[in-house]
Amino acid sequence: MTRRLALSGVLAFLAVLYGGVTAHAEAVSVAVLRLSSSGPLFIAQDRGHFAAEGLEVAFKFFTAAQPVAVAVTTGDADFGVTGLTAGFYNLAGKGALKIVAGQAADVAGFHLSAYLATPKAADAGLRALSDFPGRSLGITQTGSTFHYMIGLLARKEAFELARVRLVPLQSIPNMVSAFKGGQVDALILPSSVALPMIASGEGRLLGWVGDATPWQLGALFTSGRAVAGRRAQVARFVRAYARGTADYHAAFNQRDGADRPVKSADYAALMAILEKYTQQPAALIETGLPWVDPQGRLDVGDIHDQVAWWQGQKMVDPGVDAAAILDLGFVEGHRNVPR
Repeated sequence: MTRRLALSGVLAFLAVLYGGVTAHAEAVSVAVLRLSSSGPLFIAQDRGHFAAEGLEVAFKFFTAAQPVAVAVTTGDADFGVTGLTAGFYNLAGKGALKIVAGQAADVAGFHLSAYLATPKAADAGLRALSDFPGRSLGITQTGSTFHYMIGLLARKEAFELARVRLVPLQSIPNMVSAFKGGQVDALILPSSVALPMIASGEGRLLGWVGDATPWQLGALFTSGRAVAGRRAQVARFVRAYARGTADYHAAFNQRDGADRPVKSADYAALMAILEKYTQQPAALIETGLPWVDPQGRLDVGDIHDQVAWWQGQKMVDPGVDAAAILDLGFVEGHRNVPR
């Protein structure tokens, strides 16, 4: 009886202790897409990294990048993680948003985004990345990441972007439908969508964006108000997020001497977390696991380059200062920082 009472007392103490921690945890919300590129967030949540920083995180899921930026701007979410677009930079340029850490990047050897041609277009001569002039390309929206990716390719291959007819179709499912229906000659697609189309013969692979034109695809950001008024909370969030990026990188971004993926001991456990939040099977997720910096660092020079490119296209206000939309104080050792 005495031992039972003692055990009950210990359990009661622990309940009070941990109940108190939960009660005092700060609630924060994160606007995010159900993509593997959001994996560090999901891992930080389920591995308790946010809880360890005294944060109770709730995800708000969206289906496109621009609404994520708008949600953080309006205060409907405290943080956001998604791809960087012209619309994002215009909001950030007004002081509404601050980039505080890196997300996914398109880099060589990691097959995240594919250039696809329809079989008809390929048979008619669209067989290489230099063959885009005179062709049509489906994109989600003007100013989207897909728009930027074809712009990077035009610069690399030295052709005028105006020679590619861009067809805004609002969503990836619409893009795929237009492609299959012959309404566009080509697409740039996430590998999880592209690879089944290649396997079925519905699309011809022209190459991978990361191999042709590497770039900083996405970022973690918050509002300018949060950085100014809740800097300590932002710092705790970024620390927890960075532990998620380290876990993600160790599990999914390792390569052997022949550049083949190496699965860590945590691979299966962390893949289960990605399956839970992306609502996709592991076999599909594995086809397009993006590269994520293990410390959440940014390619800062690339952010400057993106802003300058969009300004050259007259889609980002010329007054937007890339340095002003970045707060590099939350993560150490950012890469390629302009001097």
